[in-house]
Amino acid sequence: MPARLDHMLELTQLRLDRDGRTVLNGITVQAQVGQITALLGPNGAGKSSLLSVAAGELVATSGQCTFDGLNMAGQHPRHAARRRAMLPQQSALDFDFTVDDVVALGASPFPEIPTEGLDGLCKSVMRLTDTDALIGRRYPALSGGERQRVQIARVLVQACAAAALGPALLLLDEPTASLDPRHQHVLLAGLRELCRNVPLAIVASLHEVNHAVAYADHCWLIKSGELVATGAPEMALGLDVLSAAFEIPVHRAGQYFIFALPAGESPR
Repeated sequence: MPARLDHMLELTQLRLDRDGRTVLNGITVQAQVGQITALLGPNGAGKSSLLSVAAGELVATSGQCTFDGLNMAGQHPRHAARRRAMLPQQSALDFDFTVDDVVALGASPFPEIPTEGLDGLCKSVMRLTDTDALIGRRYPALSGGERQRVQIARVLVQACAAAALGPALLLLDEPTASLDPRHQHVLLAGLRELCRNVPLAIVASLHEVNHAVAYADHCWLIKSGELVATGAPEMALGLDVLSAAFEIPVHRAGQYFIFALPAGESPR
């Protein structure tokens, strides 16, 4: 699905101060519907804070954050949940729900969805996230990686239900954390296919730069709360830019980036 310039997440001169410290400063970026945008940067760069502002969970100190022309900071949580879905870094759930119950929670903001429609949506999303084999199991008994995949499925149910009503926003904070290599690629390939077929703008923070190159249409690279680079990954992510951002030498091996210190050298 071609990107629509009028359907996008847009951050303009965004600044966020927390606890007397500036964690985001002068961020101006866009993420379009129909594309995956990879959010990259070292630990503490401000990635989670940026996603929280985009979700409307944190209010910027100055600047603006809009999606599809709506100010995200001004949305009632109930209304925002029908336009955007967010996966945080950690999803706490202690109830003895089945996997099916947890996934279906994603449809909570959409009580109008009929039972048969919800069942079909959940099954489709569980196939995409490779969680259909977990149907019927108790959520607390799952491994960390299995729980992550179930939480992703829950958020995708919400995002797909929102996208059925119009352009929607999906924000994922380190979605590949805890996943084995196979499921990392299954997830990212599924997300890429999903946003090509439903009106979703997807922004995902990733630690693996090569995943951004392989699956993202666009990237934002931030360091110390400031934008370092933005654009198509193959254009924006140069060796010097990555080395400066992550403070480690970067080399190319074909299409892959390799982050490695020279033999015998210790990190600073």
